[in-house]
Amino acid sequence: MNSRSFYVLILAGGLISLMAMGTRAAFGLFLEPVSTDLGWGREVFGLALAIQNIVWGLSQPFAGMIADKFGSGRTLLVSGTVYAGGILLMSQTTSQSELHLSAGLLVGLGLAGTGFGVVMGSVGRAVSEEKRSMALGIVGAAGSLGQFAMVPVGQAFLSSYGWSTALLLIGICSLIMIPASIGVRGKAEDSGAAGAASLSLAIKEASKSKSYWYLFTGFFVCGFHVTFLAVHLPAYIVDKNMAAEYGATALSIVGLFNVVGSLSAGYLGGKYPKKYLLSSLYFARAALFVAFILVPISPLTILIFSGILGLLWLSTVPLTSGLVASLFGPRYMTTLFGFVFFSHQVGAFLGAWIGGVVFDIYGSYDLVWWLSVALGLLSGVLHWPIKEEMPAAAAQTSS
Repeated sequence: MNSRSFYVLILAGGLISLMAMGTRAAFGLFLEPVSTDLGWGREVFGLALAIQNIVWGLSQPFAGMIADKFGSGRTLLVSGTVYAGGILLMSQTTSQSELHLSAGLLVGLGLAGTGFGVVMGSVGRAVSEEKRSMALGIVGAAGSLGQFAMVPVGQAFLSSYGWSTALLLIGICSLIMIPASIGVRGKAEDSGAAGAASLSLAIKEASKSKSYWYLFTGFFVCGFHVTFLAVHLPAYIVDKNMAAEYGATALSIVGLFNVVGSLSAGYLGGKYPKKYLLSSLYFARAALFVAFILVPISPLTILIFSGILGLLWLSTVPLTSGLVASLFGPRYMTTLFGFVFFSHQVGAFLGAWIGGVVFDIYGSYDLVWWLSVALGLLSGVLHWPIKEEMPAAAAQTSS
């Protein structure tokens, strides 16, 4: 790939990640107003986003296979259309089943093809091993920038027009992913990148690898953490008698510092063992949660917490996807990362849903906060024994 094609790929893929991840990050703003307006408990909205995440996770490996076989551009085109359609339908919802169909099923399917997996697979195959970690960090940073940009936009729409019109406008904005998909191309078979001779062999090799299963299990925790916070943090802040704007500000700051975190993770991942960096990130998250639980909440503590959380938020993604490429080569990393991402989304399902259930039962999120601490410690331990080496069969390149 020449430099011009590479920059087009980075720009187009970054724009898609920006819109897909940024729009998703704004959904948490709608939990309280939608639930209040329609007379539902928070479990209803939480379940809708839980469905979204589990559908995303279940569909991600298949989206990866389709992209590896038929090309990333076509996958992104269809997925972007489904994503935007789901948001537009969500804006008109009047029943729980409609919310679960739109925000849950359709947006979940759309995210499977527009999220990090497909874009990072295309980028990972297009660059050399020395530059791969940094390139993946750039794509991750674009998604983080989307959170910084779209959350305040979503809050502005919400404050000015109400939740229905706000979602309608966000859905219209997300349509930009459709033309951007033209700039993301490539199939695994045509890449000439290192990896197993076939997709079935790549899956077989991964299923026998202890390191892959450690990565699979550890990424569950990331999904639990980020989705619990993305969905419930704005409401948690309101529950602590803070203005609703602080919830939007918190998510926006997370997105801003996430840019720094993703770029830093991409840079450091090219110089130091990714497994140790991942362990450190999860241990740091656990410590941060403990501090946030114990220190009285205030505007200052929200800002500090959000900034540090942003550094630790999606910086796991370039490191985790980079580890998949290190373990099995970049040729089929879209599919293999898709299976790991499924574990992430099981955690995301539970983070969104359990947060709502626990609050409806106890009137507090405290139990989920302490569960998040325990899971962070567990994931830090799980990443430590991973062996960053490619099996001999996966090291071959296509002729």
